[in-house]
Amino acid sequence: MEFLFADWLGTPAWFWLSFAGIVLALTAFDLGVLNKEDKEMGIGESLRLTAFYITIAMLFGVWVWITKGADLGMKYYTGFFIEKALSIDNVFVISLIFTFFAIPAKYQYRALLWGILAVIVLRGAMIAAGAALVEQAYWVLYIFAAFLVFTGIKMFFAGDHTPDIAKNPAVRWISSHMRVTKDLHDQHFFVKVPDEKTGKLVRAATPLFLALVVINLADLVFAVDSVPAIFAITTDTFIVYTSNIMAILGLRALYFALSAMIHRFYYLKYALAAVLVFIGSKIFVSDFLLGGDKFPPLASLLVTFGLIGAGVAYSLWKTRHGEDAAPQLPHDEIRP
Repeated sequence: MEFLFADWLGTPAWFWLSFAGIVLALTAFDLGVLNKEDKEMGIGESLRLTAFYITIAMLFGVWVWITKGADLGMKYYTGFFIEKALSIDNVFVISLIFTFFAIPAKYQYRALLWGILAVIVLRGAMIAAGAALVEQAYWVLYIFAAFLVFTGIKMFFAGDHTPDIAKNPAVRWISSHMRVTKDLHDQHFFVKVPDEKTGKLVRAATPLFLALVVINLADLVFAVDSVPAIFAITTDTFIVYTSNIMAILGLRALYFALSAMIHRFYYLKYALAAVLVFIGSKIFVSDFLLGGDKFPPLASLLVTFGLIGAGVAYSLWKTRHGEDAAPQLPHDEIRP
């Protein structure tokens, strides 16, 4: 019992264990009940499952609010909304990856699920490293903040860029160091195939495994923006990690709805850019203009939610008719 109340990264161990239990239960339910068999997920099912995950995240935020106070509760919600909005950018890249490797829709959900499990570990490592840096040197937050402002400004002026999956270093390295089958083998990541020289059965990776690796590497790239953004909101490791993971858990469900209409959110990137600039500049405002006083968490939450909401609303309004639509990402031509 003493262990349960021991401090771990600034939060009692039982908080962490409770969160781990929720994640494990959701994953087991998802994989073992909802998607026991590989199947293509429709938009309606995707939206219902997304609503379920968002409800769980909101209820978890209520628990954080009650047990850790209103200040951290609002910071949890702010971090969750930012990460959820930033994850929309992931959808386009994930769609490109699945298309490049010719992954059928019915196998995409399982690949995303295993990818999420890897993300939980990888994000945990990144957040732990970031927390250790901030604890040892507060000025690291200024680097995070300046990076967010720079990234936000860059997003305002950056044009559309379609990544070249074929030139991805991980794909080229795996393809040259491992046996990789040319065809899929259902939902398997590895299979045994006859060796071309000896005829003996040898283990080989499948295109589904390559897709999984590239998706996780892409998430690390996106994490370079999202993790500093949440650290700029709070340095509480528990809030940083839980808000991050709660937003990511529902990404695989949201993917199937968004992948069919990602072009409708074309202008959201400008709202996200504004959010990154706001979150980054907030640290400098608090420390140098407000004399060290904290920027009001409620104001931060309202501004963040307002910018994201405005970006979504404007995108949907601007693209409501085909002739008024923004220049679309090359999605319709590549969608599986």
